[in-house]
Amino acid sequence: MKYKHIVKIVLTFTLVGLAVYFGYKKYKEYYTYPWTRDGQVRSQVIQVAPRVTGKVIKIDVVDNQFVHKGDLLFELDPEPFEIKIKQIEAEIKREKINLKGRKIEYERVKTIVKKDKGAVSQKDLIWHETNYYKSLARIDSLNEQLNAAKLNLKFTKVYASVDGYVSNINFQIGDQAVANKPILALVDKNSFWVFGFFRETMISKIKPGDRVEVVLMAYPDKVLSGVVESIGWGISHSDGNPGSNLLPKIRPVFPWIRLAQRIPVRIKLNSVPQDVQLRVGLSASVRVLTN
Repeated sequence: MKYKHIVKIVLTFTLVGLAVYFGYKKYKEYYTYPWTRDGQVRSQVIQVAPRVTGKVIKIDVVDNQFVHKGDLLFELDPEPFEIKIKQIEAEIKREKINLKGRKIEYERVKTIVKKDKGAVSQKDLIWHETNYYKSLARIDSLNEQLNAAKLNLKFTKVYASVDGYVSNINFQIGDQAVANKPILALVDKNSFWVFGFFRETMISKIKPGDRVEVVLMAYPDKVLSGVVESIGWGISHSDGNPGSNLLPKIRPVFPWIRLAQRIPVRIKLNSVPQDVQLRVGLSASVRVLTN
């Protein structure tokens, strides 16, 4: 009976000791390793815009589709650009005919001047010479316009610039696409990173190159490894911006409460398991393994 009593006491103290040990360990890890639940997955998002204005005649992708670099995304009506090329080519032919005539006249006048300087006035000689060189310059200008028109024709087909995911297709066949106005987004597959927003009191413990553990809310059983790439040098403040009557807008605060600001820490992921799909905006918990 006495033996059982001793065993119970030893077992109780052992369990309490283990609980205290693991509790202390977690407590030490919490205060030793900077940690935040305020993390988010980010990526480079390319705003795809046509470089010319035209009517959409074909859309080669669907929303959220994966595309490779160089895949065709959509096409604009090429007919107006083809007509423009033909018009410029016709102008070049006409100007070359004019050039041929002006060259003959200029050469004739120069020949006359060589034989008899008084037969042609200096004014007429300069006039013929000027017209000849104007035609040469005009042809050069038209050739540049032709190159630009051919380039614009190429721009009627818009291709993916990176491997990634098409998102937010908000146009359809028949819509008028406007030059340099984005009409869809392309999420770069190879540019994902994580932002961990740490309290300013923790920033002094974090250094570029520190190892990082990341757990996504969408994959709570997966621990992703990474490294601190950089630490933000500033954040935006809303206090002091103009409010009504152009007066500074200041938020009221309690004198005894001073909230720590959040500083973004950029984290580069080392590797991502095949069964984990990163998406822009996913929530993440981040722990930096300092020292």
